[in-house]
Amino acid sequence: MRTLPLSQADRSAMLGTIGAASVDALFTDVPTDALQSGPIPGLPFHASERAVERHMAALSARALTADQVPFFLGAGAYRHHVPASVDHLIQRGEFLTAYTPYQPEIAQGTLQVLFEFQTQVARLFGCEVANASLYDGSTACWEGIAMAGRITRRRRAILSGGLNPHYAQTCATMARFTGDDLVVLAPRAEAESDDADVIAAIDATVSCVVVQYPDLFGRIPDLAAIAEAAHAAGALLIAVVTEPVALGLLESPGALGADIVVGEGQSIGVGLQFGGPYLGLFATREKFVRQMPGRLCGETVDAEGRRGFVLTLSTREQHIRREKATSNICTNSGLCALAFSIHMTLLGGVGLGRMAQASHARAVTTARRLSAIPGVEVINRVWFNEFAVRLPRPAAEVVDALAERGVLGGVPLSRLCPDRADLGDVLLVATSECTLEDDIAALASALEEVLA
Repeated sequence: MRTLPLSQADRSAMLGTIGAASVDALFTDVPTDALQSGPIPGLPFHASERAVERHMAALSARALTADQVPFFLGAGAYRHHVPASVDHLIQRGEFLTAYTPYQPEIAQGTLQVLFEFQTQVARLFGCEVANASLYDGSTACWEGIAMAGRITRRRRAILSGGLNPHYAQTCATMARFTGDDLVVLAPRAEAESDDADVIAAIDATVSCVVVQYPDLFGRIPDLAAIAEAAHAAGALLIAVVTEPVALGLLESPGALGADIVVGEGQSIGVGLQFGGPYLGLFATREKFVRQMPGRLCGETVDAEGRRGFVLTLSTREQHIRREKATSNICTNSGLCALAFSIHMTLLGGVGLGRMAQASHARAVTTARRLSAIPGVEVINRVWFNEFAVRLPRPAAEVVDALAERGVLGGVPLSRLCPDRADLGDVLLVATSECTLEDDIAALASALEEVLA
């Protein structure tokens, strides 16, 4: 592919058009202490390809990965077994190179895959309609708040203290530019979820309440009660699902009264991958479909009566004028959505239920083993595959000590809530069907040693 670099005259003309004196002037909104002046310290100007490969391989070898050691990390990204067939199929040329179906009539395979994906998400979440994915779970959460504002014509949202702080921070970043008022309740490490606090905060000015299910601490909020309170005030309930495998055992949010269900699809078909890419899931009631962000693929018939697929709704800036778009997030995660759909197809409803049962059983066994260690308190009363424990020492220190012993023992809550000193002794522990009895024994043994 040829490159056509700009000349200095081209750059000057472009800067003149937008009224900027120089390229540096384009970065005036970036804090000066965040700008890099000069070369990056310690980074060589050039190196051979082989030297770079060896250096990167050495760095990679220092990492502890989920497949190498006992692994109990969660907090929004979960380790599950992904069959080899998923990776094999998504790397087929017709899938790997497919992009946005701007010309639906010649992208029937891509559209059919997205249609099947939507069907699976809608059934999983207990809703009537789902879109063709969004960027990730946190941005999907914000899109739900924005959609609720369009529907209710209100601009105030209540965010449960059980919502992952990273999701709340993403929403706060977006709300800075839209003028939405977000009331973020404080997370509390208690046995029960903060349903009462959420319900007490609802009034006639609220557009929606956002509740994670299961929540940050692994607790199971009463969505039906929150939905009833929200609807009585003319507000909507947004349920956030960061661990969709849980719905193999738990009642779907839509069946419990949620109006919009969003979430992260990483658990199904997508590996941890050191943080991404992942995919956002989004579903809602049919009556709200025209306010839904993203794209919606539909099934139809052509002029000769043959089955076909179309972009029924395309409310993204890439397809329509900006002022008509319901979202300015233009990226869906088509390849990750395909991986989700393939894995879900292989599992089926029975397989998903078995995966969920195994994940929960491992969590029960792990909680029982940890609670027997002096000084360790399991906070939750109920959980799916993740629960919180209180330790006699700062959780971050304990996690580092466990890692030195070859165990990735969980996520310290201080990593998610660094400004909350009162949560510094709380550790989030997650399991899955991949967790072995030997892994649980290794965690318990290492934790006993660290706390001795």
